[in-house]
Amino acid sequence: MRVPRRRLLRWAAGAAALSVLPRPAAALDYPTRPVRVIVGYAAGSAPDIGARIIGQWLSDRLGQQFVTENRPGAGTNLSTETVVRASPDGYTLLLIATPNMISGLLHQNLSFNFLRDIAPVASVGATPFVMVVSPSFPAKTVPEFIAYAKAHPGQINMGSNGTGNLTHITGELFKMMTGVDIVHVPYRGEVEAQADLLSGRAQVIFNPIISAIGAIKGGTLRALAVTTAKRVDLLPDVPTIAESVPGYEVEGWLGVGAPSATPPDIIDKLNREINAGIDDPGVRKRLVDLGNVPTKMSPAEYGKLIAEENEKWAKVIKFAGIKLD
Repeated sequence: MRVPRRRLLRWAAGAAALSVLPRPAAALDYPTRPVRVIVGYAAGSAPDIGARIIGQWLSDRLGQQFVTENRPGAGTNLSTETVVRASPDGYTLLLIATPNMISGLLHQNLSFNFLRDIAPVASVGATPFVMVVSPSFPAKTVPEFIAYAKAHPGQINMGSNGTGNLTHITGELFKMMTGVDIVHVPYRGEVEAQADLLSGRAQVIFNPIISAIGAIKGGTLRALAVTTAKRVDLLPDVPTIAESVPGYEVEGWLGVGAPSATPPDIIDKLNREINAGIDDPGVRKRLVDLGNVPTKMSPAEYGKLIAEENEKWAKVIKFAGIKLD
């Protein structure tokens, strides 16, 4: 679902207004009962673990259980719709990641609008990606990869974890910005995609660093570049794609949302407590161990990020002609 730019700006501005609205007394006592955190990913996945880390921190800080409830399915739409339809009282929250937003761009017939119906609460952090090839692939740098791809159009297979997945559209952004003709090959998941890369049936994948770093360190995969604007601590000697393709930048993001009519004082309280968790050395280390770069934001800042990301990925999806309905 393509959201008009005016609506994006209104949505970001609405998030900004949360911090200046009058504060009723509701947040003074909140929470007085357990809070559900709806997660659109399987138990044990990185987003699920991230939700549990933050949920435990909030439970300890606020004296009520923040209970993770896994609702995977329909490309995260099931989890988003659960929260959209929940009472906007702060007792049902959504663990949101980039796919929650992207799904609204890929599916045209949803009963909700992610930007309109989910209020940004707090960022948890960003997930860097890395462009990897098999060690036998001729190119050892991004410029060499681009040159090889242009000399061999349609002969390089780009694996992904599925059509419309961030591992897919990260590669489509690379195609859009470089003009290379490489072939997308979707797999059922990360294990299958990386197995074919290791065997040489696929030649390149854009994967979260945490998923590929073991193979990179072990020498079974070669990292050409990271997708972030700056080099990352986990792979300090690996350049960024932007060093060869100016303006290229991709990070997955993880955070917390709530039904859009949730009182702003409750949203602000949750934001303060989650940001305090990100400052806590123990919480921060656990997030970093998940391949996350912990990042504090106000609700307004987080809303602005999501609005900008929505606009960016809408262009990429249109360029690639991706449709799932």
